[in-house]
Amino acid sequence: MAPKKPATAATTSASASSSSSGQIDKIALNIVQHYQKTTPQRTKLIDTFMAFLVIVGGLQFAYCVLAGNYPFNAFLSGFSATVGQFVLTASLRIQTTEANKSEFPSVSPERAFADYVVGSLILHFFCINFIN
Repeated sequence: MAPKKPATAATTSASASSSSSGQIDKIALNIVQHYQKTTPQRTKLIDTFMAFLVIVGGLQFAYCVLAGNYPFNAFLSGFSATVGQFVLTASLRIQTTEANKSEFPSVSPERAFADYVVGSLILHFFCINFIN
């Protein structure tokens, strides 16, 4: 019977990194499955809109870096609108999540949405006026 080869540092580190990578994959898959099962459709829609705002803000910033920022007021207004809308949407998500009902006992989802709409109108009013 041939003697077993001792494990080298390279093989143990490679197997450890592949097992930790596999664990990270399992954790990420578990998080995604839990999110899909337990999150209401309304909250998923809000999260999708927040991801859209991040993409739009990133594209505006990339355009400013690559193509220049000649109408700088337009860039500031557009970028501020995306960041401000993201903050307002995050506030709406926090106020309408069932887990946070103890933090906001007197705020109904309808009231939170009305506050969101009024805040969005004020934000966009200032952004449009800042362009000129």
